[in-house]
Amino acid sequence: MNPAEALQQFEKTANHYLKELDTFSMEQLLRQPAEGEWSPGQMVQHLIQSALYMQLRNIDLCLAGNGGAAGKEAEMTPDGKAVFAGGSFPPVRVHVPPSPQYTPVQPESKEQLIQGLNTVIERMRETLPKLAQAPEHSTVPHPRFGPLNATEWYLLIEMHYRHHLLQLDRLKNAIGSSMAQ
Repeated sequence: MNPAEALQQFEKTANHYLKELDTFSMEQLLRQPAEGEWSPGQMVQHLIQSALYMQLRNIDLCLAGNGGAAGKEAEMTPDGKAVFAGGSFPPVRVHVPPSPQYTPVQPESKEQLIQGLNTVIERMRETLPKLAQAPEHSTVPHPRFGPLNATEWYLLIEMHYRHHLLQLDRLKNAIGSSMAQ
């Protein structure tokens, strides 16, 4: 998938999240199905925060030439190569133990989530034309996938949002919502 196609798919997925938010009450958005599991609101917070404060920030570092210059010894990990070759994350649950650094806070309101998703959509649109000028050698390491350049970070955002659709469906079923459509 090229970046323009990724933007189209990302907008489709992000708009799906926006439509889904309409079907949740605030109480449902805050409901955690089990101890240590995220609520639907926390999951959306995770998507917003990871895009704005990790992925898009790393794209900006790559665009500014502030990423590292990955040599032949610094290459994408086997997990990273598999994800990019397949164009998606594997359909498995990733469970990270709760921690202040990783666990998203509960949203304050539905509007906060709507604004956050719209901000990410706008940033993705603004970033797309800049990718053509991105130095391919300027990379920022991903904790699991190794060094990624600006275009790879961009594609990762779309894959990450699409991956969490599975979690959204699981959460809707777990909290007993009447939103299953």
